Amino acid sequence: MAAKGRKAIRQTIHDAFDQGRGILRLIPVFVPRRFSQPGRRLRLHPDDYFALGTARGAIKERWFASTIAAMNGPLAPPDEGMSYVVPTTKRQEEKFTLRAAVDELGAELIGEGLKKTYGTWPIYSKFFDYKEPLFHHLHLRDADAARVGRIGKPECYYYPPQMNNYPGTFPHTYFGFDPDVTRAMVRERLLQYERGDNRITELSRAYRIELGTGWYTPTGVVHAPGSYLTYEPQWNSDVNSVYENVASGEVYPYDFLVENCPPDKKRDIDYVMSLMDWEANVDPHYKKHYFRPPLPAAEPDARFSEKWIAYANDYIGAKELTVQPGQTVTLKDPIAFGCILVQGHGKIGVHDAETATLLRYGQMSADEFFVSEGASRAGVAFANKSACEPMVLLKHFGPNHPGMPR
Repeated sequence: MAAKGRKAIRQTIHDAFDQGRGILRLIPVFVPRRFSQPGRRLRLHPDDYFALGTARGAIKERWFASTIAAMNGPLAPPDEGMSYVVPTTKRQEEKFTLRAAVDELGAELIGEGLKKTYGTWPIYSKFFDYKEPLFHHLHLRDADAARVGRIGKPECYYYPPQMNNYPGTFPHTYFGFDPDVTRAMVRERLLQYERGDNRITELSRAYRIELGTGWYTPTGVVHAPGSYLTYEPQWNSDVNSVYENVASGEVYPYDFLVENCPPDKKRDIDYVMSLMDWEANVDPHYKKHYFRPPLPAAEPDARFSEKWIAYANDYIGAKELTVQPGQTVTLKDPIAFGCILVQGHGKIGVHDAETATLLRYGQMSADEFFVSEGASRAGVAFANKSACEPMVLLKHFGPNHPGMPR
């Protein structure tokens, strides 16, 4: 019976791939977090932000093209954060995970390069939606993450105007520390973690968020994201260390600082300090090196425009595609990608596509897709069926796009 079940799932995967002509339609994945306040810009119904119960916290993120689970504590189901594929809107009960599709289709879906190098789809993306600024934290580098059985997490930020009808309470992001700050000063703040508010952002520097731009945040850099909804393409990991113990009046326990440290290092402040890439944190030209204004990705064309919005790193790329009303364009990329619609409606390949306006938790949508390398290379038709509005989508890639600005 189990063998028959596996065979049926495999057949369903191949059928969906063939029916979509190499493009898979994904089910919305909403993720709760136990900390902070929701920004309520995810286009989720107002009654559904606590759809998983108050113990889980409010829903504050939506994940895209994810083959990993969220690191969300013992109450989270094992597949929380993982993307599912549905063959058609009438057969949602036949859904399967994107990870299962990658395992079954392999290079046919993600390309030989990614399959050979990583064995899987190595990135995911999300909408990160917090009303208040998040705590000052870092994501571990590969060597440090490996000590707790994980991998590092570099990430990119982009601030889509379509998703930001208001700025939240603090639309500024802290990155690293002022160049004059010393290690001893940071160490002293960490030693205060359980004694009182360590006010560690007093040592940092904040940049006002500019809609339509973004940043690259390497591993080991302490940062406190501001309160705009953020599109975040990132590496396949969910691992951090929280350096700020009181953020927007909310107290974070010591475990947030050391939950990704080996058991014998949880009381070793010098080990916690070693998680930082110190030189990057105090880089006097941080904005010059890590700010990412959009760059043209295509020649000027009255029908459409395409911009690089995540680039110049070894892990992740992303583009913003805008198709003008009534226009259809066929575009080729040499690799696979995931995408999310943020404005307008029309078609993506053979699929009807429309931006979500108000979703109930668990409801199907027609705004998220995964495009196989073969379909991408052959060319995907993007048709804007609106008489008035542009059709805008965000495309997230792995590290192997040869056209990505370096």
